[in-house]
Amino acid sequence: MSEVPKPSSARTIPIVEQPPSASASRAWALPLPQPTSAVQRPFPPLDTHSRPLRDLRISVTDRCNFRCGYCMPRSAFGNDHPFLPYAELLSFEEITRAANVLLPLGVRKLRLTGGEPLLRKDLERLVAQLSALRTLDGTPPELTLTTNGTLLKRKAAALKAAGLQRVTVSLDALDNATFQRMSDTGLHVHEVLEGIEAAQAVGLGPIKVNMVVQKGVNDDQILPMVRHFKGSGIELRFIEFMDVGQTNGWQMQHVLPSDEVRARIHAEHPLLPAPPHQAGETAQRWSHADGQGHVGFISSVTQAFCGDCNRLRLSTDGRLYTCLFATQGHDLRSHLRATPAASDEDISARLAALWSQRQDRYSEQRSQSPTGSTLGRTDHAPRIEMSYIGG
Repeated sequence: MSEVPKPSSARTIPIVEQPPSASASRAWALPLPQPTSAVQRPFPPLDTHSRPLRDLRISVTDRCNFRCGYCMPRSAFGNDHPFLPYAELLSFEEITRAANVLLPLGVRKLRLTGGEPLLRKDLERLVAQLSALRTLDGTPPELTLTTNGTLLKRKAAALKAAGLQRVTVSLDALDNATFQRMSDTGLHVHEVLEGIEAAQAVGLGPIKVNMVVQKGVNDDQILPMVRHFKGSGIELRFIEFMDVGQTNGWQMQHVLPSDEVRARIHAEHPLLPAPPHQAGETAQRWSHADGQGHVGFISSVTQAFCGDCNRLRLSTDGRLYTCLFATQGHDLRSHLRATPAASDEDISARLAALWSQRQDRYSEQRSQSPTGSTLGRTDHAPRIEMSYIGG
């Protein structure tokens, strides 16, 4: 990797657990569906488009130390924003139970997200609990984490020791001024780079780095990012600016299509198509023609990839979302906290029913609609924020 100048003095980030809030609980979710005999055929269940459940994304906190405009803009997530009271968050034991019930339904991969997941105190304890679980075929689940990287230097070794397998780091620029402007923070980009180096040193890999590209904002950082990570063993992935949530001011004019990003890279670093690692991957992979690694492109706006989507998302407070662009979640927390206790068998049957009834294909529907300022979006229901359920 190429060198990036270090700051004269690195700033540290306190990990703060706020006390429970006295604010009223948020409006709750849809109930989990009642199980039916149909969900037993086939088993593990397939959704209405014959997609299996393979990937569970677990948001462990709705808080973040960044205020990226495309995710948690400060205008909507300022100092007075009512984050979830601590008592409403799923405990580590509740998260582990939820994962353990979902694994027999076909889940093979568990990804910890946020907000910024490393702000959750003692996260390595949750990692240790999840790493002890087993999938339907008796093997440990793939256990990964997505982070902005600023706390990774101090946490990498403990996370690896607890059983975390790899990390994905969000980084939108190498130029520090651009990085600070996009993340709306006074932190230095070198803190993220040092976190990546620490993760690589302890074996949390293969590491992926995600860059959200916005036209006229950070697209001048595409080639510097490629030059920096090429040949490092780290896969750089470029994400189109997506219309997720209600607060990021999304407009099509700010989207730089993946085809254009790839053309810029190819002109300096020739690329060849590469096969995906596994079915359901969101990124199209390309290899550097000189053998110096791979880059990926996540093109939710210009190239719909709903066809083999196999992801389920669990929010910090126990709602299940079957699509990143969902407007409502389903209440799992009440079943985890029921008195008398709900059985794992009952919860499993309800979750199988939920997946069997899943119809989501938002990106495909959007791309098939008449072209407009929002690619034909005609529904105006409030969408869940990405910071609430992870990317």
